[in-house]
Order: sequence, then structure tokens, then C-alpha cells
Amino acid sequence: MTKYEIMYVIRPTVLEDDRKALIEELNTIFTSRNSTITNVNEWGIRELAYEIEDHKRGYYVVLDVVSNDEARTEFDRIVRIKEDIIRYLIIKDIK
Repeated sequence: MTKYEIMYVIRPTVLEDDRKALIEELNTIFTSRNSTITNVNEWGIRELAYEIEDHKRGYYVVLDVVSNDEARTEFDRIVRIKEDIIRYLIIKDIK
């Protein structure tokens, strides 16, 4: 099991209920595959550093997870498919 910090940005046009469902769906990828989410930090709507797909703002979510390779690769696969995710980043935590 490896520690990861994951950040993803959701389109600002996604409704609040849909956004909560999306966050829960992505969290379930880890919890259903014997991984642990140690922290979920929703930063909310923030300005993007540069325009992405005609959006200047996005809803930021940061996760701290202890995950196996299966859960991480499945998250990577699913987040690439989701059109409401405009950017994501997975960083291996070496602390």
C-alpha cells in the first residue's frame, strides 16, 4: 500500500447535487478496493491558472489516500472517462 495525494478539478457548471455524487463515486473506487481515504479536502470554486476547455474556474478536491495499485489505476481510468473532470493529478507521497 502506498500513500498518494490526488487532486482533481470539476467543471464549475456541475450542479451541487451532481458534484457531491461524483465525489462520492470517485471515493468509492478506493473504499471498495481495500484502500483507505485518510482525508478529503474540498477547496471549492477557485480560479484556474489558465483556461481549460473554456473554463476559468473549477471546483477543487484534494484526497489523501493509502491505496494499492489496483485502486489507483482504476481511479486513473475512470477519471479520464468522466467529462466533468477537467484536470487531475496523482502524486506519490514519499513522507
